[in-house]
Amino acid sequence: MIDLELDKLKEECGVFGIYSRTEDVALNTYWGLYALQHRGQESAGIAITDGSWMDVTRGMGLVNEVFRHQVPHMDNQYIAIGHVRYSTTGSSLLANTQPLMVNYSGGKISLAHNGNLTNAAEIRRELEEQGTVFQTSIDSEVFVNLIARSRKESVEEKIMESLVKIKGAYCLTIMTEEKLIGARDPQGFRPLCIGKMGDSWVLSSESCALDTVGAEFVRDVEPGEMVVINDKGLKSYHFATADKKAACVFEYIYFARPDSVIDGQSVHDARFEMGRILARESGFKADIVISVPDSGTTAATGFAYESGIPFKEGLMKNRYIGRTFIQPSQQKRDTSVRLKLNAIKSVVNGKSVIMVDDSIVRGTTSGKIVRMLKAAGATAVHMCVSSPPIGYPCYYGIDTSARKELIAATKSVEEIRQYIGADSLHFLSIEGLKESLKAVSCEDMCYACFNSAYPGEKPKEDTIGADKYVFEKKK
Repeated sequence: MIDLELDKLKEECGVFGIYSRTEDVALNTYWGLYALQHRGQESAGIAITDGSWMDVTRGMGLVNEVFRHQVPHMDNQYIAIGHVRYSTTGSSLLANTQPLMVNYSGGKISLAHNGNLTNAAEIRRELEEQGTVFQTSIDSEVFVNLIARSRKESVEEKIMESLVKIKGAYCLTIMTEEKLIGARDPQGFRPLCIGKMGDSWVLSSESCALDTVGAEFVRDVEPGEMVVINDKGLKSYHFATADKKAACVFEYIYFARPDSVIDGQSVHDARFEMGRILARESGFKADIVISVPDSGTTAATGFAYESGIPFKEGLMKNRYIGRTFIQPSQQKRDTSVRLKLNAIKSVVNGKSVIMVDDSIVRGTTSGKIVRMLKAAGATAVHMCVSSPPIGYPCYYGIDTSARKELIAATKSVEEIRQYIGADSLHFLSIEGLKESLKAVSCEDMCYACFNSAYPGEKPKEDTIGADKYVFEKKK
């Protein structure tokens, strides 16, 4: 079975946190997770505290499914953190849901993590040899065990000591009985921002969630920075620096919501510019421009604006199908695409079409969509992709296939065109991608999935980035 999301890169998670003496922190976290639902649809959770007690509610499914009956409640609650998950390490199981919550000698702590730790397997083996017991098969549990074992005096020192031992990508929201803490890895792979509403403080993976709860954007958490929030306000600690920043460029191409701003760059503006540059690079001419909804739409409108070719809604997405549905038989394999996407015949019939999508990972879905458009009467389908060809795996919090499964790793652009059945095919160049990011330094981005230029030392092939089930295999 192939559906629209299966042939996309998958981001790991979204995190949210709030510290407030006046707001309903659990309800605001629920709303914030709703806004971050696109970052993970497998599970969701909220942890809350009143300063003495700490509780966590977690479950499998979408935010509205997990909290269908009631949002967590506690009298006098004033700190909450939340998490939505897409698994890149460990199976999609209830035991692997977040936030994690533990009791240790220093008190109680809850933690929510977005990213991938490239040395988690090594650290976990060391901890297990020292007698540490792990309850999950996710890399995030390494954090709480390192914090619990630290001999430093304050929780801030314990966390910072733990962070410097970790390699890879992470954005964290951490809750103690008295403090809300956020941290971002030294290279800034994943986004994390700070917001404020009145005397309340908010942490979020994306600024769109700040808008949802009515918080004003303050700033992004800097790479290598930890922020600590309590009744005295916000205090900043810089625990590490990197020779080179390496924010994930795919946040701008696909992962983030278009209404978010990450590190000063509007996601919408970046995608619109990608489409404009695609039009100039490809030189394609046709009757109409359409998008593969919804992630390709902003780039498609940019393409139409630059080329003067009208944008039309040529594909209709069924937004009411959840994560699971009864699968069609093998004989009806194309039905799995049509359940989520269908061509509008009156728009594409008799027309040459430029179809804009954000990426091609395996190519299977792209081929089905091309066939669907031609069956609806399109005379030609010219495909434009608002990212370069993805030829290398990611180790920093994106669930990519093994390299042999990435179509661009084994086929040329012309061979990909033939495979998907398009009349023409153009991928955005890396230079064009960099040109589209006008508000950030292009040198502070990671392009490794396009050119294998991994930041720093390339992770080993047996890291969790290459095998999401590494902690579940028998030795």
